[in-house]
Amino acid sequence: MSLTLEQKQTVVAEVNGIASRAQAVIAAEYAGLSVAQMTDLRTRARNAGVYLKVVKNTLARRAMSGTSFECLQPKLSGPLLLVFAQDDPGAGARVVRDFAKDNQKLIPIALAFGGALRGPEDLQMLASLPTLDEARARLLGMFQGPAGKLVRTLAEPAALLVRVLAARRDQQQAA
Repeated sequence: MSLTLEQKQTVVAEVNGIASRAQAVIAAEYAGLSVAQMTDLRTRARNAGVYLKVVKNTLARRAMSGTSFECLQPKLSGPLLLVFAQDDPGAGARVVRDFAKDNQKLIPIALAFGGALRGPEDLQMLASLPTLDEARARLLGMFQGPAGKLVRTLAEPAALLVRVLAARRDQQQAA
């Protein structure tokens, strides 16, 4: 069943809106996946805050124009699934990576991140990016490390004095 012009315009507008807010896009071949597998993939994506869309390549090319993912247009050929990571750039890559471990029929073709086209070999790199909460925790740890060392350095002379006095007290009690 072919789409009418109005339906095509709606799809292009929808995908363009998603692409303009996305931080990363992954194009993957999905041929051979069963309906149950696709449902499982969609459920995983929804839980991770990732948007999946199967759209005709000509409509996808039009939707990508004017966004930072225009560089992905030459790779859009064949039946592809577009994975849009909204808030966390690595979320879509983690979903695709984890699903592809169990299902070899999902094959990443290309990904676009930061306005640059990258190959499927960079999927692991993108998937290993920390989430926003992990990045905040690492940054907080970096700030707390020097402060903790300063507190221990300032407290050490007083602690040393207490240990010396306690040792002297124990020595006098033993004598």
